[in-house]
Amino acid sequence: MLEAEPAKGALAHGWPDQTWTLSRIKTFIGRRLHKCYTVQGVAALLRRRGWSCQVAARRAMERNEAAVAGWVKEPWPQGEGSRRPSRLARLRIAP
Repeated sequence: MLEAEPAKGALAHGWPDQTWTLSRIKTFIGRRLHKCYTVQGVAALLRRRGWSCQVAARRAMERNEAAVAGWVKEPWPQGEGSRRPSRLARLRIAP
């Protein structure tokens, strides 16, 4: 029963958008079960039940897919090497 409720969405439970956050789930559990959990406790509870944190992908409306594809294909400029020789280079092995 309780696991079916979040599937209805946060909007159906009185929040202004469809995003479920740990603090909203904490409040939801408090209202429905009259149990008090910390945010960390809610996270642990959800992990035990097999739920995972997911973040929605956000993209700007002005995003230019062709420009992004070209930028991804460009090679990055190589930086200069370190001025300090590495520890292995400083070690000299006598023959």
